[in-house]
Amino acid sequence: MNSRNKYWFPAKRYGWGWGLPARWQGWVCLAVYAGCVALVFRLLPPAADPVMFALSLALLTLGLIAVCWLKGEPPRWRSGD
Repeated sequence: MNSRNKYWFPAKRYGWGWGLPARWQGWVCLAVYAGCVALVFRLLPPAADPVMFALSLALLTLGLIAVCWLKGEPPRWRSGD
């Protein structure tokens, strides 16, 4: 297995950041993130408590970015390969 295949999230071909998951662990992580976002929408509706809603989504998104940073290809600007 080469080093490129061990990444959960490959780098995007154009721009900065990560693309869709390349391994099952990445898909599970993305599904857990989506489930948590749905749970936040259900338990903390934006109309009821907009500050807690925004804070919860921000923390979930920071967690996803942290996983992508740790388990994905090193991010850098790319203009196609």
